[in-house]
Amino acid sequence: MAGGVKLIGAWTSSYTHRVQLALKLKGVEFEYMEEDLRNKSPLLLLHNPVYKKVPVLLHGEDAVAESTVILEYIDETWKQDPIMTANPYERAKVRFWSHFADDKLGPAVGEVFRLRGEEQKSALDQVNHNLKMLEEELAQGFFKGRKFFGGEKIGFLDIVIGCGSSWLWVFEEVVGVKLVDAEAFPRFFSWLRDFEEQPEVKETIPPADKLLEYAKGLHQMISVATVEEITTSKRV
Repeated sequence: MAGGVKLIGAWTSSYTHRVQLALKLKGVEFEYMEEDLRNKSPLLLLHNPVYKKVPVLLHGEDAVAESTVILEYIDETWKQDPIMTANPYERAKVRFWSHFADDKLGPAVGEVFRLRGEEQKSALDQVNHNLKMLEEELAQGFFKGRKFFGGEKIGFLDIVIGCGSSWLWVFEEVVGVKLVDAEAFPRFFSWLRDFEEQPEVKETIPPADKLLEYAKGLHQMISVATVEEITTSKRV
């Protein structure tokens, strides 16, 4: 297909980082368009009218939304340096654990960041439970003995889990809880460190201090909103 490649995204979005990383691993040149999520552009609303979220990949006249859908589109469109295996069963395993990351692990980490007290402790327990399942998968499951989920190099599942995991260290600093214990999850910890050391990952994920500054501001906003909600409910 003829036509340039553009990516509508947000610098804080790990879902945007997934697409950026995949394009870089493939060597695909693209134009990045930063979206103001507080004042969404007509272009974003035109090309993702259902969810109204980033990222959106524009390839010529075609638009593709939702990060995992975009990753598959990228891999099927640009055949070089595949990020998804050709084996049907392994593809199914990758899709399953990708859904697990988005449906279980990511939301639990977000709850630890958002909640307080016993609710936060419950969310942290859920994070530990989810990481334990990934640890077991790396230790004795389908991906046993691999440096990355994709083998000796980053693959689809590494991109999905790894880009979101970039926030783990930041959230630990802001919230003051331990999310990734190297002793409890040695294989996951080692995998994450190896992922973060890849040149394309370093080029994609924003600097830790920048993420930390953003997260501190967001956490403060959440705290103020929570206090206002509590005091309002008490008045009622």
